[in-house]
Amino acid sequence: MMRRFGFLLIGLAVLAGNRHLDAQGIIDVEIMPVDRTGNPVVRLSSVVHTTINGRIATIEIEERFRNDGGIMAEGSYLYPMPRGAVFTDFSLWIGEDEVKGEMMTADEARTIYENIVRKLKDPALLTFEGHGLIRARVFPIQPGETRKVVLRYTQVLPRAGDALRLSYSIGPRERNGRSRGSGSGFVDAFSYWVTIPDAGNIGTPYSPTHPIETSTRGDALEITLDPDATGNVEVFIPLRTGLVGTSLITYAPGGQDGFFMLLLAPPVREEGTMVPRDLSLVVDVSGSMSGEKLHQAQAALDQALGTLGEHDRFRIIAFSSTVRHFREGYTPATRENLLEARRFVQNLRANGGTNIEGALNAVTDVPETDERLSLIVFLTDGLPSVGEQQPEQLAALAAARRGNARIFTFGIGHDVNTYLLDRLAVEGRGSADYVAPGASVEHAVSNLLGKIEHPALMNLRIVSSPVDLIQTYPIDMPDLFFGEELVVFGRYSGRGSGQVVIEGESAGVPVRFTATADFPATAHDNEFIPQLWAARRIGQLTRTVRLEGPSEQLIEEIRDLGLAYGILTEYTSYLVLEPGMSGDPVPVDEIMQRNEAAGAFAPAALQTGRARFDDAKASADMAAVGSVAEAEEAVRNRTIALAKRADKDAGRRQSLAPKVESGRLFVDRDGVWTDATHRHTAEVLEVVAFSDAYFALVRAIPELTPYLTVGDEVVVAGKDISIRIGADGETTLSPGTVSDTALRFRGL
Repeated sequence: MMRRFGFLLIGLAVLAGNRHLDAQGIIDVEIMPVDRTGNPVVRLSSVVHTTINGRIATIEIEERFRNDGGIMAEGSYLYPMPRGAVFTDFSLWIGEDEVKGEMMTADEARTIYENIVRKLKDPALLTFEGHGLIRARVFPIQPGETRKVVLRYTQVLPRAGDALRLSYSIGPRERNGRSRGSGSGFVDAFSYWVTIPDAGNIGTPYSPTHPIETSTRGDALEITLDPDATGNVEVFIPLRTGLVGTSLITYAPGGQDGFFMLLLAPPVREEGTMVPRDLSLVVDVSGSMSGEKLHQAQAALDQALGTLGEHDRFRIIAFSSTVRHFREGYTPATRENLLEARRFVQNLRANGGTNIEGALNAVTDVPETDERLSLIVFLTDGLPSVGEQQPEQLAALAAARRGNARIFTFGIGHDVNTYLLDRLAVEGRGSADYVAPGASVEHAVSNLLGKIEHPALMNLRIVSSPVDLIQTYPIDMPDLFFGEELVVFGRYSGRGSGQVVIEGESAGVPVRFTATADFPATAHDNEFIPQLWAARRIGQLTRTVRLEGPSEQLIEEIRDLGLAYGILTEYTSYLVLEPGMSGDPVPVDEIMQRNEAAGAFAPAALQTGRARFDDAKASADMAAVGSVAEAEEAVRNRTIALAKRADKDAGRRQSLAPKVESGRLFVDRDGVWTDATHRHTAEVLEVVAFSDAYFALVRAIPELTPYLTVGDEVVVAGKDISIRIGADGETTLSPGTVSDTALRFRGL
């Protein structure tokens, strides 16, 4: 495992105010007289490079920091060691001088971590409780001077099934207040990349925590992170023994069904037999598409044509009041045909009504073959106005005629019928995407086309497992494409070990492969799995309500999952957003009645407009999350949107949006950030922040740590007791009270 921790100056000059700890190494300044007009030592940049040969990772961390204060600073460089990591060939350089680092155990390091937290009045460093420490003296740093620190070490990477697992902790970083569009959102510059010189037997890397970029250079593979990344990073690097690399990991809290993540990773490059594609591009050119929307749609179609290979075929169908074909039937993707197709696209003009029935009839009118993968990309910006106009009938028509074609729909703007687009995508084992007004249609379509360019396997399914696999998402496994990993999240019942067997087809030829797995009764690693599973399940459940109508069972599960994992939905947001709500369970029938009265359960024909567009987009985003960072962004965006909607509907001034931290939702209750699952009848233990009692609880209940950063006053709900951290309360607790509180917090 590999961890990154950033520089921080801790001295008298910064004790007056709260400040988040940066990541990577820590500069604990011991000699620095008060200089209230100067600034402390600040980190300028951090560069982390990992090279992997076999299972050996060589890590080099280079950081630069500068004394922006008006006087000399002197102290120690502290580097929190990764849990369980075995360092070899360790070296530490400050400037051009190699220095000797002192290795400290976790118990020895705890006192140092806690003393720094006491000084800063900031709990961020508590995430390193339980980590060992490297400590080295830092020579005096003169005002304005910049110093470079380089840490190098090697370690053996652990295995996770058929994959190597690379772990890395970025930690909190100080923001500079700029938006993402104006460059990095952080004070320090951060660069992280991994190089695998010989990647011949490596599958497509995947991170369940962050979006990553992969690229090839000769035989080498490079993995990079976004420079604005934060938090704990996990990267799985599959080792292929055949066409597909597999890895299955689990999380089992005990006393309930466990969770699993199944990763299928094909090569980054195309290898072996390619599955040829039949790509149908269906585009709305009604009058409402005129102007920029049509220009973007034309650019998207041009990009789509550029993804076609020599064995692919294509169709272009443009519809308004009538339907126009580029040519009847499929056209081979020759250079001459593609040139003519581009001229057809550029000559499209927007006018007339919206004949969705005619478009669906046209695109489903050509027979398919088992040896080819049929893909339909359907773009529209409005409601059907010509021919059949009932969305249920249109969806049924397409379902009856589509054969094995995969359908990917794009709704452009708020006027689309979300029921129709969602139903088409569900029936077609594809996906629905929603492009807000002003957003780029070209970008949205190109993202999809980049993922479905090179088919590897189709008709995938899990045929056997040593335990029962339940509530898997996606429900139907999508096709697998070269360079694109496939990740399935689900739950399992029972315990056991053995082979999970997956079958599929490659160009009509049956294919079978396995993933070796252990499904334990209890396992507390991989705590990110439940969060990703819950996001996908809620995305699926909220879409099901819109497509099939509400039931008490559906709404009850949405309520319970949303509160447990900090995910607001349109059906349950008022449970925590309205003033006076206590967090106590609200009967399902009351939730049903309230949503019915508010028109939340709209029939198919009325699922249009801004609110329904936002609801459908949120479901689609949740159902498709592939990383914790994506899930957190989707939850954050949804929380803010629902809070604004609630305030607007109630005629209130905009209130503080709820905060989401590590899968829990916190709401401002009279200046106290309160866990949404806290009940007003629950017993509450009040503890003064940064007191002896505070640190005793953190040591006994380390899972409290991420929630302590939510605010100065915070209530965290446990199973049988809640804990309030703030200005008032206990400053000391007896060992017996600490132990009893930990047991009750966990419900033991």
